[in-house]
Amino acid sequence: MKTQGLHNQLVEWRHDLHMHPQISFEEEYASNKIANLLKDFGIEVHQGIAKTGVVGVLKKGTSNKSIGIRADMDALPINEINTFSYKSTIENRMHACGHDGHTTMLLGAAKYLAEQGNFDGTIYFIFQPDEENTLGAKTMIEEGLFRNFSIDEVYGMHNIPGMDVGTFGTRKGGITTSENLFEILIKGKGGHAALPHMSKDTITIGSQIILALQTIVSRKLDPVAAGVVSVTEFITDGKKNVLPGNGLIKGDARAFSQDTNTMIEENMRQLVEGICSSFGVSAEVKYETTCPVTFNQPKQAEAAAKAAITLLGEDKCNADIDPRPFSEDFSIMSENTPGCFVLMGNGTSGSYGRPLHSADYDFNDELLVRGSSYWVELAEQQLKL
Repeated sequence: MKTQGLHNQLVEWRHDLHMHPQISFEEEYASNKIANLLKDFGIEVHQGIAKTGVVGVLKKGTSNKSIGIRADMDALPINEINTFSYKSTIENRMHACGHDGHTTMLLGAAKYLAEQGNFDGTIYFIFQPDEENTLGAKTMIEEGLFRNFSIDEVYGMHNIPGMDVGTFGTRKGGITTSENLFEILIKGKGGHAALPHMSKDTITIGSQIILALQTIVSRKLDPVAAGVVSVTEFITDGKKNVLPGNGLIKGDARAFSQDTNTMIEENMRQLVEGICSSFGVSAEVKYETTCPVTFNQPKQAEAAAKAAITLLGEDKCNADIDPRPFSEDFSIMSENTPGCFVLMGNGTSGSYGRPLHSADYDFNDELLVRGSSYWVELAEQQLKL
């Protein structure tokens, strides 16, 4: 592995980032650390893109070809329950999704490529804030990421607990789902709890809507397609002895294609309208796509798989991995320029196998050299002398 000599330094950087987690658009500690390290490596640094975002620019040779590599920096509002020495030092803040590891791997690649890189062209190291709320990529683009930097193609990576440590996976086409947030506001008629016949109880109406929403995937969606509809909140203005007049249902829908997403929205609106009409009440439905499907372009997917196979062998890379039912705002970057998203196994045991966003999850330090070496391999492959 090309970055093997950086192992101890990578672990030190990762543990430091893990101890100082900050959430969306507040990632000042990581942003400053990244900028200072990039400057130490001799890399041109641009800060303040989407507030805390950082872009490093490394050019060698005379070619006009370029590649962008993105890592996310933000943490989550979770109280960490791990007890190791580098656990979070900030209450209700934790790197529970491995972004500390993603950042460290890209820093390791940047250091190696600046000092020993064998390529002809320009590499853009993109350190993005606020992946968790899916606003970071959008904001960086709005503030000129692709206008101000000539990026031919862009790549990103995420660790996957439960997947064998250090193995890679990608695919052509959709690899992660869209995220779609919905709100259903039911406008009924409140009243006394002892006189339900004189009210239009939104709890009863809302309960029927919640149950009916589960038939969209089970009875409306083609079984060979994939989708998820989850209700996450049901809020009313009811009190003790008071039947609610208003009810708000909130939830999250996921889909691997725009056709499926459209079908979910249309059926949701039909079900809500039908149920509310039968009770003589009205409702408003809001359905917003906050994150599109992460779509890997064939050319970039082939390049990403080739780099993994060169680095680790064919048995360590699945070039047609099953898509994953989570969303990623890297999708917004790859909508703007050709790109590919790669998955890397975090391991199956202990804290490494715990689900992302768990209070006892941890990024596997064994991936630091593999991941940074992968970025080196990919960059040198795409910008070959």
